[in-house]
Amino acid sequence: MQFTISRAIPLILLILLPLLGGCVAAVTAGAIATGSSVHDRRGFGTVVDDKRIQLGAYDEINRDKELVLKNRVMIAVYNGVMLLMGEVRTPDLKARAEQTVTGFEGVRRIVNEIDIMEPEGFWTRRNDNKITARVKLALTDITSVPGFDVTKVKVSTAHRTVYLMGLLTSEEVEIVTEIARNVPGVERVVKVFEYTKPSTAH
Repeated sequence: MQFTISRAIPLILLILLPLLGGCVAAVTAGAIATGSSVHDRRGFGTVVDDKRIQLGAYDEINRDKELVLKNRVMIAVYNGVMLLMGEVRTPDLKARAEQTVTGFEGVRRIVNEIDIMEPEGFWTRRNDNKITARVKLALTDITSVPGFDVTKVKVSTAHRTVYLMGLLTSEEVEIVTEIARNVPGVERVVKVFEYTKPSTAH
């Protein structure tokens, strides 16, 4: 796989993004949406829509002070599929989080993987960010699949569980999942992939 400067820049940003915080991460995310879309199997418009949906969903969650202050709700969106992760203290709050983000135009499906448990502390969250970075870095070693690029996989981590999203072939899903499972610190891998045929994958 030829590794050019144009490919390296969004890749480096993707790996570093979980380690950044606040406004810096938000600005960096905008740059990634533009840079990584060159290699993305989603159309550029879908990439932009996914980011719009994610930011809008976070805005709705942030309006609910109980969800924000004593729980952790994480949101990832890929190709119109919204994934909810994190920890809330009661089943009612889990359902409430999903209801809060329901109704966004462009969302085809919501996958609610929020765990009912006491929210993890700062150090666990920081470790989750490191795991995400390690998984992304490990995926750069995939050379057996022509045209594969790590920016085709969206990686998120919540209390040592890694969530994988993307539009991949069955071969790519198998390879990516196996690599993620063997990254130090990963306790579980959840696949939220959509499948594409090899002939249309590149």
